[in-house]
Amino acid sequence: MSEEKAQTRKNKVNGRKGELAEKLGDMNVKIGAPKFNYRDYIRVLKLARKPTREEFLMISKIAILGIALIGMMGFIIYVFLTELPKAV
Repeated sequence: MSEEKAQTRKNKVNGRKGELAEKLGDMNVKIGAPKFNYRDYIRVLKLARKPTREEFLMISKIAILGIALIGMMGFIIYVFLTELPKAV
């Protein structure tokens, strides 16, 4: 009896695999490994330059402002979800 169940289950799994293979065959999906070209990376590094002091300070200010904003939003959500239900 258990052999029949195992065979039935095996047929169901194989049937699903066959259906999936048919669908993928219809879609004509070609998945390959990404190409790794060192020339692209070298070109980007050649174009890159050290930021000036003004650029660095501006980027730093924007990053700090973003971190502070996200922290404040998290704190407000925390207060709403923990302290507000206690007051009600």
